[in-house]
Amino acid sequence: MGIIGADELRGANLGDQMVAVLGYGSQGRAQALNLADSGVQVVVGLRPGSANAARVQRDGLRLAALDEAVEQADLVALLIPDEAQPEAYEQVVAPRLRQGGALVFAHGFNIHYRHIHPRADLDALLVAPSGIGEQLRARYEAGNGIAGFVAVDQDATGQARARALAFAKALGHDRVAVIETTFAEETETDLFAEQAVLVGGLSELIEAGFETLVEAGYQPEIAYFSCLEEVKLMADMIHERGLADMKRRISTTAAFGALLSGPRVIDRSSRAAMRELLADIAAGRFAQALSAEMAAGGPRLEAEAARARAHPLEAVRRRLRGSRPRE
Repeated sequence: MGIIGADELRGANLGDQMVAVLGYGSQGRAQALNLADSGVQVVVGLRPGSANAARVQRDGLRLAALDEAVEQADLVALLIPDEAQPEAYEQVVAPRLRQGGALVFAHGFNIHYRHIHPRADLDALLVAPSGIGEQLRARYEAGNGIAGFVAVDQDATGQARARALAFAKALGHDRVAVIETTFAEETETDLFAEQAVLVGGLSELIEAGFETLVEAGYQPEIAYFSCLEEVKLMADMIHERGLADMKRRISTTAAFGALLSGPRVIDRSSRAAMRELLADIAAGRFAQALSAEMAAGGPRLEAEAARARAHPLEAVRRRLRGSRPRE
């Protein structure tokens, strides 16, 4: 486990193995293009009538139906949504992927919670970018990259780890860091970070800050900039310099205010809630809740999306964005 050294990555190569990328959303497009630009043979598999077919062709990649793409491949990258992967594996991939092929996952969810049971002759690999597809592609094109996590769940050929390292290198992860992990660790830490910090925690924090200011009589526009727009500025500084240097570079007023008030917002009860949600993730309770939500057609997700669109913060954002001069 840990960071994989440059010497080990230097010789990693997929050779003449064909990769079928199933799906062409944010992550699918980024990975397909990075792989192709790294000299890997790539075919993109899509369902008939997919809205993304024209984009694949504009990008200059080979396009095939899902079943045809799998039949050509040595490795199949399942880059369709997590909830759609089990059915796609059972109906399309398992009957067609050649003996000794490999399944490549960008998130360990379906393997960790055993929603997918790979055939005994297949390798099951994890190559998980530590960011969204747009970042993966943009940084690759700029000659940089983002870190990636690799793991092996099933090594049927004896080459599973070598395949994972080669795949990670072709995506450009070796330019930053390739970190060896397990499917369980990647899945649980990723879900926790999304829920507690990156999406769930951050969204609630922004909305609560905005609502607190507006309820106290401050202008919504000032509240918007203070609680939402400046988040990116701080995130950029933290990303470039780290938390410690960020706190050194901000004003004394901001630093002292954070010292006094940060622990009042993220207090013992907040930390207890984080431990509880991590326990739910590790025990599989979140995965069960997600499965139930998807089986019901996603009503809670739809309701939350509607609530977020109707929030006053969004009205302020649209108004301010619409009033800005075009760049």
